[in-house]
Amino acid sequence: MDKGHNENELQAAGANDPRRLFAFNGGFFQQKRLRRIIELAGYELKFGKPDEDDLIAIWGQSPTSHRGEAVSDRTGANCLYFEDALLRSLHPGRVKKEPPVGLMIDAKAPHFDPSTPSDLERLLANHPLDDTALLNRARGAIERIKEAHLTKYCAVETDQDIPAPGYVLVIDQTRGDASVTASAPGDGIAESRFREMLIMAQEEHPGCPVLIKTHPETQHGARSGYFGPDDETDRVSLYSEPVSPWQLFEGAVGVYTFSSQLGFEAIFAGHKPRVFGQPFYIGWGLTSDEYPLPRRHRQLTRAQLFAAAMILYPTWYDPYGDQLCELEDAIEQLAAQARTWREDRHGWTAHGMRLWKRKPLQSFFGSEKSPVFNRQRDDRPAMVWASKAGPEGALRVEDGFLRSRGLGAELVPPLSLVCDDLGIYYDPSGESRLERLIAKRATLRPDQDLRADRLIQSLRDLGLSKYNLGGDTPDLPAGRRILVPGQVEDDASIVAGTSAIRTNLDLLQATRAANPDAVILYKPHPDVEAGLRAGAIEQDIADMTLPNTDMASLLEKIDEVWTMTSLSGFEALIRGKKVTTFGAPFYAGWGLTTDLGDVPARRIAEPSLQGLVHATLIDYPRYRDPITGLPCAVEVALERLSTGEIPHPGWSNRTLSKLQGLLASYSWIWR
Repeated sequence: MDKGHNENELQAAGANDPRRLFAFNGGFFQQKRLRRIIELAGYELKFGKPDEDDLIAIWGQSPTSHRGEAVSDRTGANCLYFEDALLRSLHPGRVKKEPPVGLMIDAKAPHFDPSTPSDLERLLANHPLDDTALLNRARGAIERIKEAHLTKYCAVETDQDIPAPGYVLVIDQTRGDASVTASAPGDGIAESRFREMLIMAQEEHPGCPVLIKTHPETQHGARSGYFGPDDETDRVSLYSEPVSPWQLFEGAVGVYTFSSQLGFEAIFAGHKPRVFGQPFYIGWGLTSDEYPLPRRHRQLTRAQLFAAAMILYPTWYDPYGDQLCELEDAIEQLAAQARTWREDRHGWTAHGMRLWKRKPLQSFFGSEKSPVFNRQRDDRPAMVWASKAGPEGALRVEDGFLRSRGLGAELVPPLSLVCDDLGIYYDPSGESRLERLIAKRATLRPDQDLRADRLIQSLRDLGLSKYNLGGDTPDLPAGRRILVPGQVEDDASIVAGTSAIRTNLDLLQATRAANPDAVILYKPHPDVEAGLRAGAIEQDIADMTLPNTDMASLLEKIDEVWTMTSLSGFEALIRGKKVTTFGAPFYAGWGLTTDLGDVPARRIAEPSLQGLVHATLIDYPRYRDPITGLPCAVEVALERLSTGEIPHPGWSNRTLSKLQGLLASYSWIWR
């Protein structure tokens, strides 16, 4: 990793013996995540008397920091300063005891203290910041953070009504905050500057309403701010809604801050904030500085500022792999958690969910409030299993496309689920959320294109598909090989998405008629092979039938797939194969397949394969890591599927699944 700012102190990420680090603040020892990041960064946390060659851990400018500084003065040991990174968690640490996803580790001073140049300031002043790859990463990360509505505390809503555009945004902070006192160390200075800031916001924007955005900790009553109800007038109002700052920035005609991180973020929303303190982000030509620092005079671009402050300087942590990671991994970690919080924060009433599915659904959707099943509560939105009947407007839930190592019909819980508020992806009779996402991804940013491309390559390299059942692939006959994947014939995707060709036998006959000289390979559906679903056929049309064959490895050895609506068609596209469809699966109609069925005319966008994959595997599903229990990105799910680190149900599941198969038709499908 390119850590940049204090490589010597970081001990080359632990390549050498760890450096002894003494702490005199109990939080360093009590917080498990903090201890682990420090250990991975190359330090051994100790308690006792340090030697002059040791280091002393200081948490920012906390009330206990004087202890370590006093020991440093007596022993000659240098201080090492720690702070939360600028992307931290869903909620403030004082509100909920959530661990941070990253730390600022500085050998010179806390990054927010203008009295002494920190490692971050030295980076901004002296690092070339001219590497094209680094700056491209910065640009991509900025857009991803904005797209996912991430900020330091990511429990912000995106569905609230925002005031009409044209307001001035004044950002409040908590009294006694270290970044405030560092910029205004004298008695009453901070108070007077916050007053000055509010007055200037009104004078410089006559007639515009002024919104004072309160700090999240003041909303929860943990701390007080500099502004309150007494500051409200006919023009000035407090705004405490936990909305995405990126939405607030869109309607603002000006942004005023003392030293808030929101001032830093406003830069990347296109603003030039007016700053009344001396935070790390002033002095680089991107802010209007009321109290400038003369030593800062370099002109930086937004990408350069971001690259130094978010990529080179912090130390980021990956809880899924228990290792240090890059910024992009931390972003996706928080994006998954923030999406889960936003969608689940009100709780759910769940309908049409079989008994065995309820525990996995609790895991997926119950991190904020446990779902209630089969009873409507007016204070909660509704969800329903996609093939079942439910309340009007209910969110429809189905298996994801990278599901498990094992069949849903064998009651193996999923690693991914899709949630659709418009329809469901396999039903072409109406628009689904996935359709909108595919159309949206007809144009990709460079970072999105790169991520989708890497995902495609990983799927191929790791040999992953929906169920990942394994199995041998026999020697195949020579010739133009066409794979015909069997389906469960009462599958909802066939019922909803096909017309003339609706059975496996019809599919084989039509494929043979169109390709009389090809080598036809028929792979029965795995649920049918397992005796869990109906759909077995007797036929002599195919040149070879391939039971118990690994789908991913088989797709690498064929030339084409002809299918009704099977997900194997999508998996074949990922592997660069030609695909012909007789139905209207979600991946048909975008110019990537030969479509012999009735594809909806509304599918007019022409995404690349990368765009299709980004929408289908990155944007649409939700993933849950079965090891940590955390929401996660698709890349973590791939890692678990490839290593087999997934708890698997016991032998009783197969018996129960067969019993359920006798009682009802299943909604677990292989498309």
